[in-house]
Amino acid sequence: MSSHGFHVHGPHDHAVEHATEHASQAHGDSDSRLTNQIAMCTAVIATVGALFSYMGGATQAEAGLLKNDAAIKKTEAANQWNYYQAKSTKQALVELAREQASDERRAALQAKVDRYEKEKADIKLAAEALEAQSQQLDHDSAAQMHLHHRWAQATTTLQVAIALAAIALLTRKKWLEWGMFGVAGVGLALGGLAFAHI
Repeated sequence: MSSHGFHVHGPHDHAVEHATEHASQAHGDSDSRLTNQIAMCTAVIATVGALFSYMGGATQAEAGLLKNDAAIKKTEAANQWNYYQAKSTKQALVELAREQASDERRAALQAKVDRYEKEKADIKLAAEALEAQSQQLDHDSAAQMHLHHRWAQATTTLQVAIALAAIALLTRKKWLEWGMFGVAGVGLALGGLAFAHI
């Protein structure tokens, strides 16, 4: 704990610190190179993991915003289709009135029918454009969620690598150190896939 505030340990921090402090005492100076190597790798892995975690959160937030925008566009499209239906109903009523009207009124009523037909065409174009925007935003949201899952996989894998590093420091097993490097490599590969939008 610092005198200027407080320090919050992240996952595995305490185990790594404890192992680093006591490993050289328990096994002598011949193992200090191994301890330093694992400690340095753990610090790098933790830093990269923090960046991956940030990217995972950012892509999840972006996916949520895009999904919300898609819902708004879908509602706007529904409103346009309702407006289109209202114009269709008015047009049908005017067409019915035209059929029943005298010859001198038919021309004026036909003009209204023509006006409603043009308005419906414009409304239909607007509704279809809004639906297309909604579908694109849904697609973009799904792509962001896919990236979020990639970043989360990468972050989780790096956390497993940090745990292996702590166990390697405590047990002094070389195969665990190699396991840590292997798992960290998988985590970096997953992060690379996320960065490449794959």
